Parts: sequence; C-alpha cells; structure tokens
Amino acid sequence: MMNHIDDWGSPNTFPHYAIGWAHALDTPLQWTKQIASHWGGTRNGMVMHWPERIKAKGGIRSQFSHVVDIAPTVLEAVGLPFPKMVNGTEQLPFDGPSMVYTFDDAKAKDRHTTQYFEMFGNRAIYHDGWVACTRHSIPWLMAQNPPLKDDVWELYNVAEDFSEANNLATKNPEKLKEMQDLFMKTAEKYHVLPIDDRRAERFDAATAGRPDLMGNRTSLTVYPGMIGLMENAFINTKNRSFTIAADVDLPNGDANGVIICQAGRFGGWTLYMKAGNVHHEYNYFGLEHTNIASSNPIAAGKHTVKYEFVFDGGKPGAGGQSILSVDGQKVAQGKIPKTEPYAYSGDEGVDVGMDNETPVSNDYKERDNKFTGTITKITVDVKPLNLSAKDKKQIEDEGDVDQIAED
Repeated sequence: MMNHIDDWGSPNTFPHYAIGWAHALDTPLQWTKQIASHWGGTRNGMVMHWPERIKAKGGIRSQFSHVVDIAPTVLEAVGLPFPKMVNGTEQLPFDGPSMVYTFDDAKAKDRHTTQYFEMFGNRAIYHDGWVACTRHSIPWLMAQNPPLKDDVWELYNVAEDFSEANNLATKNPEKLKEMQDLFMKTAEKYHVLPIDDRRAERFDAATAGRPDLMGNRTSLTVYPGMIGLMENAFINTKNRSFTIAADVDLPNGDANGVIICQAGRFGGWTLYMKAGNVHHEYNYFGLEHTNIASSNPIAAGKHTVKYEFVFDGGKPGAGGQSILSVDGQKVAQGKIPKTEPYAYSGDEGVDVGMDNETPVSNDYKERDNKFTGTITKITVDVKPLNLSAKDKKQIEDEGDVDQIAED
C-alpha cells in the first residue's frame, strides 16, 4: 500500500473508510455499517425542520423510530391518504407509524414498538426497550460464515443502556428466548426468511438465483446516446459466453473512441478504436488489463465490428477466449485469465459511443473518448448461464469468495 501513498484520495483510488476509523466514529456504539445486529450498524440521527408546524426549536425526540416511518410521516404531514393503488399496482400497507405524534409531545408514548433488523445474517429484534441480537458475519473478513444455528445471541435493555454495553443474556435467559421467538415471528411476517448470509454472490442476480430486469432475455440492442445504464438494467455478461456486434460507419482517416464499455477504472470492459485499429480491453478489478487489437487499421465505411468471449466454464470468475472480428474476419485473439464474477461496479454503468466516467482503459483519455464514427446499433447476445451442481454448491457455501480473495 505504501507504494501507492501518493495516489490515495486521487481519482486513481476508490477510498473506503479504514476499519479502525469506522469503529472509532461509531463510538460508543458497537460495530459498523452492514452489521445490522448492533446500533453501530443501524442507529442514526435525523433532523426534522418545519417551522410553521414544529414549535419546539432545537427539541429532541427519543421515541423509537425507523426509516419505514418516514413515508407515513410525510403523508400525514401534508394531509394525504395512503395510496391504495399506484399506476394500477395495489400497494402493500406501510410497515411503520407516522412520527407526527412526536411533534407536540416530547414524552409521547412510543408507537413503533417492534422492529427487526437483518443484513447478511447479522440480525436483531427491538421490542419495548429491549434488543436481542447476534453478529453473524463481518464484512471485511473474506471467510466462510458459521452455521446460523451456532450464532451467539446477546440481550440489552436499551431503555437504560443505549450503547449496548451490558449484555444480559446469561442473567435473563427467559427474556432472551422471548425476544428470539419474536424475531422469528416478525421475520416470517416480513418475508426475511430464509436468511441469506451470502455477500458477493448476491450482487449477481443469475448467480444468486433471483430474477432481474432482463428476465430470460438472451439478446439486447442498444443505440447511441444510451449512457449510464446500470448493471441491473443491462444484459448480464458475467460467467457466460457472449458476443457484441456493433454496426458502425467509420470516417475517412483513422477512427478513434469508445464504441461501448461497461463500468470503469476499477473493473469492466471496453470495445474501442484507436488510430483506426479496433481494440477490446478487459479490466480485472483495476489490477490486470487484457488488451487485444487488430494489427491493421480498418478502412473507412460501414462495418460490423464483433467481439466474442468464450467462457471457460466452471466456477464464477473463470477466464475465457477473447476474439475480435471485422465483417466476419478474425483480426485479433487472446486469453483473459480470469473475470469479475459477481459485479463490475456499484456506480458506473454501460455507455454507448463514449466512456462517460472513469476510463476502463488507460489507452484513451478520461471524458475525451467519444467515438469519431457513427454507430447504427449494437447487439449483445449471451449464452445461458450453465453452472454445474458442484459449482452451485460452492456458491452456496461461499467457498468462491475465499478463492477470489486468494487469487
């Protein structure tokens, strides 16, 4: 890390809070973001400002409230009824009460008396001033989680111990059992079960086993001007073979610029032209770049530029063959040793005709990479996701996460 000390905080880095600082900033609460079992991972302050209605200037309200209470509060505040239908879709009832009752009475009795918490198997239940909780996983440890049944539960009287400093589980096992039973009842009511403690795999709908916006679609056509298509709004090319066929009209002189790309500096892929040559580059987490290119410039005029990836198969994140062709003639081929298995980016999407944010490749400039030719359309075709039973079992056991970290 010290080799990159001068890059820290620059556009070349993707900063995250250091673990120690995250803990320190949550003091005196336990744990941090993603650890929903403890207040350090869930408790936040909230400011309400409405001078014409809220008369208590600088007042503090300590009634238990949750993010699910915000929408009911807004509707009551503006005098609107609960919408039973929205655009023809029947709405589920709100899960929380309005907080308007606290505006005029700082000592009003709590109306939100029970609330579950769950994230990646870290879980808790709040009820009438008590919290039962269990920390199941730690986000920065790439290790296989223990069985859920082996988790150790804690018990806190947060009405008297707001920072959860005094664990009463051994002193009051009856109360703990009561709270554990309430968690299961509440989790069933709100569709939390079965608890899914996977992490990285859940970013990829196909691997996680849930539907996505593309459904069973195996082909998607995009056009110039379509930029910032987030990962869940674009066809999934991970862990499978696929092709990209771009119908383009190249100008006289050497064509330059990005035809289509996905994500950015910290992982993704890009199909682009430079000095008339067509390139494809795969960026593995910003750590390894695999670039193939035609050896001769492509002539001006209309062409179909095609990229093909032939997946090696096996576990998620395996590599494959990388092939470029123009008008049906192969112009370049290479080997991508490994691929990003579950997600390219949380904040950069697919761009047609440019690379609109951080560049996938260092071979072209940031924000100065518009395609100089004309794109008619680009069609992406994918093959079905074919994972063996063994690979699926590995995913369920999170063994792949360990292997990716080691790789």
